[in-house]
Amino acid sequence: MQQIHAFSVRHGVPLSNPDMGKHLIFTTVSLKAPMPYAHHIFSQIRSPNVFTWNTMIRGYAESENPTPVLQLYHQMHVNSVEPDTHTYPFLLKAVAKLTNVRDGEKIHSIALRNGFESLVFVKNTLLHMYACCGHVESAHRMFESMSERDLVAWNSVINGFALNGRPNEALTIFRDMSLEGVQPDGFTLVSLLSACAELGTLALGRRIHVYMLKVGLTGNSHATNALLDLYAKCGSIREARKVFTTMDERSVVSWTALVVGLAVNGFGNEALELFKELRKEGLVPTEITFVGVLYACSHCGMVDEGFNYFRMMKEEYGIVPRIEHYGCMIDLLGRAGLVKEAYEYINNMPMQPNAVIWRTLLGACTIHGHLALGETARAHIRELEPGHSGDYVLLSNLYASERRWSDVQKVRRTMLSDGVRKTPGYSIVELRNCIYEFTMGDRSHPQSEKIYTMLAEITNLLKPKGYVPHTENVLADIEEEEKENALSYHSEKIAIAFMILNTASGTPIRIWKNLRVCADCHLAIKLISKVYEREIVVRDRSRFHHFRDGSCSCRDYW
Repeated sequence: MQQIHAFSVRHGVPLSNPDMGKHLIFTTVSLKAPMPYAHHIFSQIRSPNVFTWNTMIRGYAESENPTPVLQLYHQMHVNSVEPDTHTYPFLLKAVAKLTNVRDGEKIHSIALRNGFESLVFVKNTLLHMYACCGHVESAHRMFESMSERDLVAWNSVINGFALNGRPNEALTIFRDMSLEGVQPDGFTLVSLLSACAELGTLALGRRIHVYMLKVGLTGNSHATNALLDLYAKCGSIREARKVFTTMDERSVVSWTALVVGLAVNGFGNEALELFKELRKEGLVPTEITFVGVLYACSHCGMVDEGFNYFRMMKEEYGIVPRIEHYGCMIDLLGRAGLVKEAYEYINNMPMQPNAVIWRTLLGACTIHGHLALGETARAHIRELEPGHSGDYVLLSNLYASERRWSDVQKVRRTMLSDGVRKTPGYSIVELRNCIYEFTMGDRSHPQSEKIYTMLAEITNLLKPKGYVPHTENVLADIEEEEKENALSYHSEKIAIAFMILNTASGTPIRIWKNLRVCADCHLAIKLISKVYEREIVVRDRSRFHHFRDGSCSCRDYW
């Protein structure tokens, strides 16, 4: 490319010649050459035409730094060059990367005035722009207004919902897509698998896996990595491993997905062994890989090894630790009971600790009974993120563990005066391709009577096995029997009773829960897994719990 440029200069063909400059820029952009080089050529062209302006806009839009696009568009107007149908798709692609919805809306209105909005490829990029900027309702309205919807449009709206925490809508749009006879591709499946992973809908994810096998999409690396991630996030590590071992080509993304998956599911030793294999393969781990590695060390209680990996990340791979890595180190020390050391580590961090860091310390203080440090951590959290209901609960539990009931009541009164309400807990299970959601004391299900009879039966079976309700953190001003009843009706227990009623003996039970599992439910589920000979996988707000034969993969620290 540069040789052609040099040849033209030597033979007296000036870059100011619009045709020469146009072709040189087009070739430069097509070959993904650095944009400053293309811009240098562009600056020497006399009166560039719309094709040349569009090529520059496209080059920046497809680069890692799309920021100059808006300035180019402005200069285009200053030079009285009218945009054409090819200007807007690349312009909107850049805005989508920048997630600048305000400029996107301005460009949308200009495209509308110029009569370009009706063109399918312009509408598709508008749809993509709104979805990337998190304005999924605007994206959906655009989608609904389209008389012709190609696969790109369907993929954009499905991906928009999936990326913006609206997995149910993503799956609904896919169902409509199937009814209209539109065949999905690899991009569709990545979005769908992400939605299934978000919801924890393993059965639907398996159906998508079967579809991938049927249409021959298992060779698509993006879709296969998303499938691996789905199984890991649904707590099905066996299937995640199987996908990994059958992949034709494993990138560092594939290795990282499994390392992180093993770590968050409580299989720390396996995650570390896999990391060693990754290094033997000559692959370069990413900062996300090291989050999984440090998390694994935390779950295995491997303090020295965790610090060694932290040094390796910095010294051997030149990765600057992010706050997520420091969070793992605080968790590592806290799990090991080194709470004072964790506090000192926070004070020596090269960045300001966020609320998550202090919340990790507060959790460790609650587990290990460090009241003074717990109060210090809570004071920092109040400054950084005052309205988080979970922090009040953690502090209340810390006081309850010390039997300081007046302070428990004070925390609860403060919570009320601050206008903070405890986030209602719910548990989700999947049965025969349907999703069921249960809340505490839920009696809305048609099988409620049978469910509560089953709950009573479960409690009666657990007590001879050593189950004693963990009532310490329940309000102190109610009778013991009421405390036990309150604990019996937690959402995960109702969900388990429902699944025992409706599934065959020995069938694994998988639960997605929006809050941390309480101490009483954790103890009860361990015993249920033994008494009923069931594997029970609970994905709570922070991690996975694999209950089997009376024990949990978290080793009773969560």
